[in-house]
Amino acid sequence: MDFERRDAPFVTPSTDVASVMRQVLYALIPAALAYVWYFGPGFIFNLLIAAIFCAAGEAAMLRLRHRPVETVLGDFSAMVTAALLAFALPALTPWWVTATAALFAMVVAKHLYGGLGFNLFNPAMAGYVVVLVAFPMDLNLWTAPRIGDLDYHYLSLYETARYTLTGTFPDYLSFDAISRATPLDVVKAGLNSMSTFEEMRSYPMMGDFGGRGWEWIGNFTAIGGAWLLLRKIIRWQIPVGVLTGLLLPAGLFYFFDPAVHASPGFYLFSGGTILGAFFIATDPVTAATSPRGRLIYGFGIGFLTYAIRRWGSYADGVAFAVLLMNMATPAIDYLTRPRIVGHPKKTWGR
Repeated sequence: MDFERRDAPFVTPSTDVASVMRQVLYALIPAALAYVWYFGPGFIFNLLIAAIFCAAGEAAMLRLRHRPVETVLGDFSAMVTAALLAFALPALTPWWVTATAALFAMVVAKHLYGGLGFNLFNPAMAGYVVVLVAFPMDLNLWTAPRIGDLDYHYLSLYETARYTLTGTFPDYLSFDAISRATPLDVVKAGLNSMSTFEEMRSYPMMGDFGGRGWEWIGNFTAIGGAWLLLRKIIRWQIPVGVLTGLLLPAGLFYFFDPAVHASPGFYLFSGGTILGAFFIATDPVTAATSPRGRLIYGFGIGFLTYAIRRWGSYADGVAFAVLLMNMATPAIDYLTRPRIVGHPKKTWGR
């Protein structure tokens, strides 16, 4: 009698890395369309350049490590890194800055630690922080959003492509004609110069809560994040922890002295708060793994983001907060791991 023999794994998983990464990319589409509408086609150039260099960097490292290139590139993790970099960078970013961020993310932050599943730091945030420190002038060139009451020159596809590829504008354009300080920059500089938050609310780029344009990008990002929650691609603990860690101190400081502290709504709808809560902090490789650990990890990111925005040197602190909590993840996982039934509770150092 012949018996059918099967090798492990005996149960086929319902999802794999490629399907998860594709769903993350799908969830980012509404926010990407809003980004292009409000800030111009530069996002598309950033995304294409980041995708090319992320794929090239990963392929080169896989060749050096004698790993199958087609199989690993097909998991779409490099494309997710490229998409997050495109959201983090200004719409007007020279191609060599985007390429540097993408290559550092893939080569150093990901593959020098062993590749997908072994990297300690979020690759996209590591690449972004490197270019933020190395190219501060290029990372401060934020265009004004597409709103009707601003005296502002909206860049065409040609003008955007020229700056992206050469770093220069046509003779009839200048930086002052296309660039504006972000709401986070305005509030940080204003509070440091003893202006009140209500005085800064009159800034033309301020919306109902946060920055005009940024509010709608945040709304569409939240919709994508909610879809990932419903699909159980991400767990609720990290987004809740991030938002609580940011909004709790912001609300307390604003309640006691609203003149010198920005409102919680402003911090929620400005910068990369919602993107960080749903798409960056939830990276399954670099985040904490236990339910209680995810809450602590997320809360730490939110609290550090508020501290950096309010008292640090950078206007938006999401990337730095994520990287700092990435370093704390092993300790958080150790201290919050569930107790095994029948075994005594583990304590630190035992």
